[in-house]
Amino acid sequence: MEHLLNSNVKKIEISGIRKFFNMVNDKEDILSLTIGQPDFTTPEHIKKAAQQAVENNYTTYTHNAGILSLRQAISDAVGKDYQLHYNPTDEIIVTVGASQAIDITLRTIIETGDEVLLPGPVYPGYEPLIRLAGAKPVYIDTTDSGFKITPDKLKQQITSKTKCLILPYPSNPTGVTLTKDELIAIAEVIKDKDIFVIADEIYSKLTYDTTHVSIASLNDQIKQKTIVINGVSKSHAMTGWRIGYLLAPSWLTKHILKVHQYNVSCATSISQYAALAAITNGTNDPIIMNKSYQKRRDYVYERLLHMGMEVVKPDGAFYFFPKIKSNLRSFDFALKLVNEVGLALVPGNAFSHYGEGYVRLSYAYNLETLEQGLNRLEAFIK
Repeated sequence: MEHLLNSNVKKIEISGIRKFFNMVNDKEDILSLTIGQPDFTTPEHIKKAAQQAVENNYTTYTHNAGILSLRQAISDAVGKDYQLHYNPTDEIIVTVGASQAIDITLRTIIETGDEVLLPGPVYPGYEPLIRLAGAKPVYIDTTDSGFKITPDKLKQQITSKTKCLILPYPSNPTGVTLTKDELIAIAEVIKDKDIFVIADEIYSKLTYDTTHVSIASLNDQIKQKTIVINGVSKSHAMTGWRIGYLLAPSWLTKHILKVHQYNVSCATSISQYAALAAITNGTNDPIIMNKSYQKRRDYVYERLLHMGMEVVKPDGAFYFFPKIKSNLRSFDFALKLVNEVGLALVPGNAFSHYGEGYVRLSYAYNLETLEQGLNRLEAFIK
């Protein structure tokens, strides 16, 4: 009866990141630098807040949009950190991770036949959600512009069917981000067009040598068409707690909330109280982690340059996306790397066809592991 299934579901595939990880995970003596997950544990004060929530029997449904105290904390935090001002009562929705926030946003704004613009290479989680919503993903080639969307590239891809632009910065897999001036230039292109912006800013706390700027903070005109996605997964080492959130004007959130309600009812109550502790009492947690990430980034960058690899220095997140000097395709290169020296990196083509010729290396690992991995990569290249 498989022929009866939704054709959009049958057309999508498991993420190339997970597919490759699962393929090589059973091999012996494999050192993996594949998964984009903090190697830190969730801070103790956050875990204690969750335990206290259980003791207090905060184990029932919450408001569909999330507990008000958490929405208020989010409102205060983004106002202080990014000059984003959203009313906690009707402009913030707490979600089951950033992924669910993206999903319900796309299902709210997209209709069959629409087009969604996004940079290539890019995190592979967007395309399936776009297709499931009935739209067509349209990639903007950023391989010759430092992995950044530019105004000219954006103009070339806009059509009468363009409904949305996804800005995922800092970027997975490249680690680059956009400056305020670059965001202003992009905003100028779309300011008078009926195009939504999904600003996926889940890595906004993980920035180095720069300060994160949200496109929604530029002016009210662009804010009215922007949905900001964020969460605590990366910033507070809480990937398994599954708490994200979205920020948008009230005229838009009232519709997104309907999709959210019928999708999950609400985010997990215990995780919401953990996130409340993270945002209110854990402002230093990301700072401590960032010091380690920056040290690792600088170490990996110097090692990759020493090996003669062509790579853009990341501004944020915890990824490198070096270009491979080989006649092999990305997947074959990565598989050969596993078989010959026992190192797993993600093939670049997992991040759209614009990632072909690259591999992704995650430095969300301790320095000892990174050193061992880079030693294996250097031996392989030599």
